[in-house]
Amino acid sequence: MTPAIAKNDVSRQRIAELSGLAEDILRRARARGADQCELSLSESRGLNVAVRMGDVETVEFTRDRGLALTVYFSDGASGLRKASAISADLSESGLEATLDQACAIARYTEADPLAGLADAQRMARRIEDFDRWHPWAIDADAAVALGIACETAGRDADPRIANSEGASVNSNESLAVYANSHGFVGGERGTSHSIACSLIAGEGAGMQRDDWYTLGLAAFDLEAPETVGRRAAQRALARLDPRRAPTGSFPVLFSSEQARGLIGHLLGAVSGGAQYRESSFLLGAVGQRIFPDWFALRERPHLPRGLRSSSYDGEGVATVESNLVTGGTLQRYLLDSYSARKLGLSSTGNAGGVCNLEASLGHDDLPTLLRGMGRGLYVTELMGQGVNPVTGDYSRGAAGFWVENGQIAYPVDEITIAGNLRQMFLALEAVGNEVDPRSHIRTGPMLIGAMTVAGAMAEAMAD
Repeated sequence: MTPAIAKNDVSRQRIAELSGLAEDILRRARARGADQCELSLSESRGLNVAVRMGDVETVEFTRDRGLALTVYFSDGASGLRKASAISADLSESGLEATLDQACAIARYTEADPLAGLADAQRMARRIEDFDRWHPWAIDADAAVALGIACETAGRDADPRIANSEGASVNSNESLAVYANSHGFVGGERGTSHSIACSLIAGEGAGMQRDDWYTLGLAAFDLEAPETVGRRAAQRALARLDPRRAPTGSFPVLFSSEQARGLIGHLLGAVSGGAQYRESSFLLGAVGQRIFPDWFALRERPHLPRGLRSSSYDGEGVATVESNLVTGGTLQRYLLDSYSARKLGLSSTGNAGGVCNLEASLGHDDLPTLLRGMGRGLYVTELMGQGVNPVTGDYSRGAAGFWVENGQIAYPVDEITIAGNLRQMFLALEAVGNEVDPRSHIRTGPMLIGAMTVAGAMAEAMAD
């Protein structure tokens, strides 16, 4: 696949136009009496096609734009009254209506002494592109052809591939401007492209489904569509004839795709909102060792071609490269300006979440990790939402593979794994070196020393 690169790019010109519009809207808000104001303007367009069994199912062209405006009015010593309005209408009349609505709503909101913009001295001074803009000149016919090639390669990979849920090809471009009454105006542009395929192996009650997708900021970063289809077929075939896992306490190895979900639970627990609401199993945990002393997590917001690289956060605060976890110890929370004020701390430049987060990796590939765990469960899929963010109690439906003598023995499904996230983090024994690049959270497979696995014996006891 040799993707065509889009020509006649006017994205920088459009960002300049949106920046000028943002400054004009801020002036109008100040003229209406707002003491502080901020807004984001966005535009996006995309092509999304889906095929199934060699036929076109959908072709969608999307084009969206939006304005999100927030105004703050002083209420003396009581603080600021905050109000927001959102609109997709950027016409003159639409802008006037949005401004009027935001300012009118502010009359009825309660003043908050901690509300307001982030500190002016924290605004980003330099805004970079980070090589995140790679438009793909692909039309609907070409996208359909790629989708059919992807699905066909998967369906032809093995006669046991009985059916298909289809393949899809997506290409999207987005522009965004954030501005506030400190005088900050920042513009960003980004692209995202993907090819995905989902296939069904086997027949009747023994059917198994699995999928694969490739994702990149640039089309030439994508795997070939035939590779995606064959990978989806291999994954579906590997799940045929599943058994139930034994019940007991065993090592559990999370695939890299599922391991980033564990880190996601950590991020939720150390977010400023969870901390000041006291709804976190890691309440007040800064300075505490929550992982083994060899483990680290580093945020890298300025990574070239990073999926979430940015010079500033959702409030215009400059982003900086820094550690979240070092030597197994939690170094900081994830704070926007409001949560920082609630906690008596300073913003960490994480309004809107983390940028690119990288876990420390070991030297072992997947086969080596499997040999090291000996007997246990390799998890490739998780189901359900059985995670308590306050206590850290963790109970999820799972599927994957049972490991005996360091080798994959057979596929398993309809099992439950359980533990407590704080204990699971401390029981982390290894992180593999095979990173899934399709997320801003970059980690290898994560091996937890022991978790409760409920499988065949639990079912027998229930019967």
